Amino acid sequence: MVRKKITRDMLKRIDKDNMLDLLLTFPNQCERAMAIGKITAINNRYNISYRNIVFLGLGGSAIGADIIRSYLIDESKIPMHVVRDYTVPEFVNQETLIFATSYSGNTEEVISAYHEAKKRKSNIIIITSGGKLEELAKGDNNLLVTIPKGFPPRCALGYSFIPALAVLSKLNVIGDKTREIKDSITLLKRMLKNDVGPNVKNNVSKTIASRVFGKFPVIYAAAKYFDVAAVRWRGQLAENSKVLASMHVYPEMNHNEIVGWVEPSDLLKKFVIITLRDKSDHPRVKKRMDISKSILEKSGFKVIEVYSKGNTLLSRILSLIFIGDFVSFYLSIMYGINPTPVERVTYLKKRLADK
Repeated sequence: MVRKKITRDMLKRIDKDNMLDLLLTFPNQCERAMAIGKITAINNRYNISYRNIVFLGLGGSAIGADIIRSYLIDESKIPMHVVRDYTVPEFVNQETLIFATSYSGNTEEVISAYHEAKKRKSNIIIITSGGKLEELAKGDNNLLVTIPKGFPPRCALGYSFIPALAVLSKLNVIGDKTREIKDSITLLKRMLKNDVGPNVKNNVSKTIASRVFGKFPVIYAAAKYFDVAAVRWRGQLAENSKVLASMHVYPEMNHNEIVGWVEPSDLLKKFVIITLRDKSDHPRVKKRMDISKSILEKSGFKVIEVYSKGNTLLSRILSLIFIGDFVSFYLSIMYGINPTPVERVTYLKKRLADK
């Protein structure tokens, strides 16, 4: 398999559904998501004391919840949980705030968990572009945050977390995040010009994609704050590049997986390691990453280190996600694969709908 240099003709020919435009306009999407959050009005019945907050979502509709959970881990005094399943935990009750997020509004797992949460008398907020969830929100008189239609769910990331941050701020669960979101948008726009855009000469995402081409990527990050970035990288490589990848987090990785980089030796020759790093990583985690890199490189493995950009925690989380999104896009082009269709997901949903 020969890797080809990405040309304008390749982009036009392979990216038939214009995924590139969705990536390039992500900062603008975040601005629109801020506007939606600003105009969202909160009913007085939501202004109560909560014991926990639970986000319901799958795939691209759940990653926004992961961002919120990771970003707010040191701020929110109320525990936050992300549920990717048909049911809700037993602790969910009338003192639970539920965010039911489904871009299409028809995710069957979210709808199932919604009905359970309703039986438990939880306060429910729905974020969707339509579908069955929109009908449920209106019929049950729950707060509905309507987001624009027309995106692949994984490309509606800004809509999946920024309005929810605004709601949490209005409920006094967290402080106002307007400044941090604006700072992140400014950074993302700068990265398009300097780091990841298709016309950037020293393009960090293209460089990583070229090193990952023909390999099995294994993504590592610190468990605190940046596990969400590793999850996003794995998901985007799967959906956009149609590439299987795995992920794990530090320090847990050092208590098991570090030992596994031995067999099967023939297969491991095709593996490449990507470590996502940040200045806020715990000092001992930083040392663990350095030592692990040394161990793995001495064993002949390639280790790619990707450092976050930005001043605020949110901007640094999003910077790593943005780099990974573009890596997955450029890798899809190198493989000659249209990044947008997810035919197996579509097929699965069709089969599940069969009676």
